[in-house]
Amino acid sequence: MMTTQHTAYSRLHPQQHPSPLSEPLHLPASRHTTLTMSNPAPVKQKAIFESLTEYGESALDNGWLPDAVLRPVIRKLNRVRLAEIDKGTGAANHAAKMDFIAKLGEPNRPLAEHQAKANEQHYEVPTSFLKLCLGPRMKYSSCYYPSLEDSTRPGGAKDIKYAKESLAEAEEVMLKSYCEKAGLGEQGPGQGEGLSILDLGCGWGSLGLYLAEKYPKASIKMLSNSRTQKVHIDGTCKEKGFGNVEVITGDFTQFDFEEKEQFTHVLSIEMFEHMKGYPHLFAKVATWLKPRGKVFIHVFVHKDTPYEFEDNDGWMSKHFFSGGTMPSLDLFTYFQKDLVLQKSWFIPGNHYAQTLESWLRLQDSNKTEGMRLLEEDAEQKGFGKDEGRKSFYRFRVFFLACAEFFAMDRGETWGLGHYLYVISRRLSDIGWLTAHIVFVF
Repeated sequence: MMTTQHTAYSRLHPQQHPSPLSEPLHLPASRHTTLTMSNPAPVKQKAIFESLTEYGESALDNGWLPDAVLRPVIRKLNRVRLAEIDKGTGAANHAAKMDFIAKLGEPNRPLAEHQAKANEQHYEVPTSFLKLCLGPRMKYSSCYYPSLEDSTRPGGAKDIKYAKESLAEAEEVMLKSYCEKAGLGEQGPGQGEGLSILDLGCGWGSLGLYLAEKYPKASIKMLSNSRTQKVHIDGTCKEKGFGNVEVITGDFTQFDFEEKEQFTHVLSIEMFEHMKGYPHLFAKVATWLKPRGKVFIHVFVHKDTPYEFEDNDGWMSKHFFSGGTMPSLDLFTYFQKDLVLQKSWFIPGNHYAQTLESWLRLQDSNKTEGMRLLEEDAEQKGFGKDEGRKSFYRFRVFFLACAEFFAMDRGETWGLGHYLYVISRRLSDIGWLTAHIVFVF
């Protein structure tokens, strides 16, 4: 989530070096530096798709391929990706994971990579367009559908029985669960008095605005590196009369608060996937906590294998997730020097699949208006209308591909990880002593 002055359509919609059809649909793309293929079949399958290079890119950009064609191809390519990250034996897979963890822990590893490009790909698009696709809370992350717990079927998103809950209801359920898991509790007589909360990587404010509404006496700060997100959140706060919210625009890798140890809770929803350098990441967040502070993190995960989205990893990395990381469910447990894991949860990916299917239906139902907004935005930024149309269809493929991705194996391969951290005893004791020494003197 990085600030930029404009949506760089030249990056979001590159005109050179088109990817093969296999790449545009490669959501779970990863190539570790030590990757070896134990199964040659994926290579042969890719070669077939590579013959469709130019047609595939153009077909996706223009919306020529029907869902009945796209969905089976995406499902097949998800299987190809799983074959690629499988080293063949349990020992080899474990060794690869340990190597991955070691690289994340290197002292010179940056906190994030390709921040500007990632922000251009998602977070500086017109808010008016995303309002047509997302739920009323503007939650640009997975929602939760309780009825899906008993209504999943084998297969992809198309085979999942649609949930009983609406998108709006699913937004509320997930947001409420964050409060419960983070230990914020129900609104009591104090209405959040004494709570100081940071929404880290706040997106369009779904969580921070929910907290401001639920805990009117709490102090809410929201950090985003997107100009358009701040404009939207500030406008919503003014409209709803929220006086307990401050929205800060800043690059997390460079930003710091002047006053340390000021938050009772830090909550971060689908931001850590953009991060690297985990020891520095957790250490930095720990400095913002009060001595008994808590951190709640929501990320999407693979059940057991972490990997990176690299520059040459295809359409998903190129257009939507440059520099990203796919954590494994247990990845964060290897970094507990400054923050200590208290509890974790796994949520099946079919909840995200259902969320994405809902976004896709909304985008389709608002096609005329959505296309117009993106065409106007492209022209305002010095590009032709055709770049706006490409953006519309690429978002559509993004939603569809991600839906199939998270629906795979009934949501048991890729899903969501929720984590509750507390500040380490070492840092907590230091903070307590410092506070009392200052008080005494």
